[in-house]
Order: sequence, then C-alpha cells, then structure tokens
Amino acid sequence: MAKILFVVTGADHWTLADGTKHPTGFWAEEAVTPYETLTAAGHEVVVATPGGVVPTVDRGSLAPEFNGGQEGADRVAAALDAFEELRRSVALEDVDLDAYDAVFYPGGHGPMEDLAVNEASGRLLTAALASGKPLGVVCHGPAALLAATGPDGKNAFAGYRLTGFTNTEETQAGLAEKAKWLLQDRLVAAGAEFQEGEPWAPFIITDRNLITGQNPASSAPLATELVNRLG
Repeated sequence: MAKILFVVTGADHWTLADGTKHPTGFWAEEAVTPYETLTAAGHEVVVATPGGVVPTVDRGSLAPEFNGGQEGADRVAAALDAFEELRRSVALEDVDLDAYDAVFYPGGHGPMEDLAVNEASGRLLTAALASGKPLGVVCHGPAALLAATGPDGKNAFAGYRLTGFTNTEETQAGLAEKAKWLLQDRLVAAGAEFQEGEPWAPFIITDRNLITGQNPASSAPLATELVNRLG
C-alpha cells in the first residue's frame, strides 16, 4: 500500500482583474475521481492544505451540468461526503515528502489564488520532481507549478512537457476576459513545453515522473496512470 499526498487549495475565491472575488475552491471531480481510484487500489490518501484549513469545494462543480446530469451530481456529492480525509487536512507547511510515495494536485480555480504563490507548495513540488516519485497535477492545479523555483532561480518545470487548463477552455468557460492572468500563458512564460488537446476532452501528458491532465475529464486517466506507476 502506498501513501499519496493530495495537495488541495485552501482558497474559497479567485480574485479577478477588477478585484471581484469569484467564489471557487477545488473542483469536485478532480479530487473525488483520483481519490476513489487510488483507494480502490488499496492506497492511502492524506490531504494537505495551506495552514491545514478544511478545503472548500467549488459549488459549481457539484452542478448537474458538470456531472452528466442529476444522478451524476448526486454521486459526486455522496463521494465527497465519504472523502473524510478532506476534513482532516494537515498543514502543507509541515509536510515531510519522505513520508509519501506520490503527490497529487487537483484543480479548481482555487490554486490560481493561493498555490500559485505558495512557497511551501513550491518547495514541495521542486523536491517531488527531483525525487522521481510520481507527481500528478490536473486542470488548474498546474498553477502551483509557478511557485516552484529550482536552485538556479529558474522554474523547476522549465523544459518539461505538460498540460493544464487551456486558454481556449478558459475562454469557453467565460472567465478568460475577467482573469488577471491565464494559466497556459504563465506556464509557457515559465519555460514549460505546454501541450493541449481538444477542449474538455481527456488529455494527459507524461514527462519523466510528471503526469499532468488538461481538464476535469482528464482526472480519471491521470489517476489510472498514478496507480500504474505505483505498481
């Protein structure tokens, strides 16, 4: 049995360009699907957040239209209720990477607010990348990569092939014009080799021990890849 660290945003809003606080948090499917896949394979999950706060789910991610209808929405809501580790989160600042076999970052717009500039998260990501342990990051989760600086002062993920929520998807979601910055643009500026698949379709990229997924639909194949890597 492996022990997997889920690093989840502690933010409940995303500050837009005009200063408006857009309600958000973590995206339900991106946490629930990997959790169910990993625990079904016999692995243990521990949740860490900045300051050890109980993370906030993006209420929009529980809507029927994002879960294939009401039945799917009900299933995700029930799965969240059963995800007890979310309510027993540990402080990200106190995490010892040596205690874990893999690290996973779900998305939601929350990471754009806090993890993108969180030094403890940045150090953890840099160490996880160097360790060779499986590192999975999905959708807006790659915003956290922006805080990862290597010993040379450059972004630790520069030169890595990866993906994340695309400019096209942010535009289709209606938030691109309201955002202070876009994830794809920042990752490219940090030196990452950003790749994108079809909007909203499952798409994952693997490069060494890094596994990234483009959007919520990518959480399932990413979780499967994590399980495969863990043996």
